[in-house]
Amino acid sequence: MKNTEIVIKLTPDEALVLSDWLEQVQMTDLSQLVDDAAVWAPLHRIAGTLDKSLPGLFADDYAERLEAARRRLRPGPNDDTNDHEGSDAWNPSRKCPTAR
Repeated sequence: MKNTEIVIKLTPDEALVLSDWLEQVQMTDLSQLVDDAAVWAPLHRIAGTLDKSLPGLFADDYAERLEAARRRLRPGPNDDTNDHEGSDAWNPSRKCPTAR
């Protein structure tokens, strides 16, 4: 296998919400959530990359920015979850083939 990097593109709202969630996950006992220590390295790398890419992490209005991003990302009451941008958008009704 070639040693190539995988590129993941996120909107600023997606990056902010994901960064906050990863921070919360990292503050918990990861061994309860992640049963394979090999997963920790990519989780920490993603979190670190997001932290460096988000200039407003330490802004006074961070909580307001985060809540606004969450509101924009949540589907509305009449939204179809299959209409999200991109064919690879996460759909909570789809089952993950690798899930245990």
